Amino acid sequence: MIPVYVIHLQRAVSRRAHAEMLCRRFGTRSEIVPAVDGTTMPKRGFWAKFWPFQFPPYPFGLRRAEIATFLSHRACWQRLVDDGHAAALILEDDVELGDGFDRALALVQGHHTDNSFSRLPVKLREESGSILASDGDTSLSRPHMVGLGMQAQFVTQGAARQLLAASASFDRPVDAFLQMTWLHKVDVLTVWPSDVTETSGTLGGSTIHRPMSKPERLYRNLVRPIYRYAVKVKSLRARHDP
Repeated sequence: MIPVYVIHLQRAVSRRAHAEMLCRRFGTRSEIVPAVDGTTMPKRGFWAKFWPFQFPPYPFGLRRAEIATFLSHRACWQRLVDDGHAAALILEDDVELGDGFDRALALVQGHHTDNSFSRLPVKLREESGSILASDGDTSLSRPHMVGLGMQAQFVTQGAARQLLAASASFDRPVDAFLQMTWLHKVDVLTVWPSDVTETSGTLGGSTIHRPMSKPERLYRNLVRPIYRYAVKVKSLRARHDP
C-alpha cells in the first residue's frame, strides 16, 4: 500500500478538519505534511531557491505563496525519496474525492513506471495525447502538453528523484515547472475522469491567489497566450525527440 501525503498549511485552520478527513479516508498509510508558510519565510535568503534560468522565461513575478507551494511539493517528493517507497499519492488539503476516484487511482497504479508522474486533475486542461490504458470511461493518457494544477498526483520514486534534481532552483510555479518535460524528463501522465474536485471556496478560499489590479490583469491576459504557445512548442518537440 502506498503512502498518502496531505499538504496542509497549519495556519489555515478552516481546512484542518477537511485535511484530517482525507487522512481518515486512507487510514494509517496517510499523514499530514506541513506546508511551507510563505508569510513566515525569512527575508534573508528568501530568493535562495529562485533563479530565472529556463526558456521560455516565465513572464510573471513569483509570489511568496507560489514559492512556498513549490517548496511544499518538493518536501513531499523528498519525503517519498527518504522513506524509500515505490510511489506516493500527494493531495492538497482542499480536494474532495468522489466515488470514481478509486477507479482512477487503480488505473494509475496498474500502469505506472518508475519514471511516471500521474496527474488526477480537477479539470481536463490537457490537449489530446496517446491513450495508454482505460477502464470503462476512465482513461490514462500521455498528453502533448501537461495541464496546470497540482491538487492530486501519483508520484513514483524515480519521478520524485528527477523532479528534485531539476528543481534545486526554479523560476515559476510548481505546475508550470511540471509542464517542462524537456527539463525534468519525467513521464507526466493524466487520468480522466479523476473524480477529484476542489473545495477551497467552502474552506476559506485560496491560500495562493490574490486579487489583481486591472493593469496586472490586462498584462497577464496579453502575455499568457504567448507564453503558453512557447511551452506548447517545446512540449511537442520534447515528445518527438528520441
